[in-house]
Amino acid sequence: MQKTVLIDGMMCPHCEAHMKKTFEAIDGVVSASPSHERKCALLELSRDVPEEELKKAVAAAGYQYAGIKA
Repeated sequence: MQKTVLIDGMMCPHCEAHMKKTFEAIDGVVSASPSHERKCALLELSRDVPEEELKKAVAAAGYQYAGIKA
């Protein structure tokens, strides 16, 4: 299962690495591929992770959650 999380505020590869580590610490996230250029992160999931949990992780990392790409 995949989800694309839209994120505002990432500006460099360091930001991407920070979000990758943040997402991959969540139970159910197998891998995360953030892109500051596309302003999103593609998540590979082993279970359906609630949107609210992803939103909190983005905010805790210091970025702005902008939704889930349909």
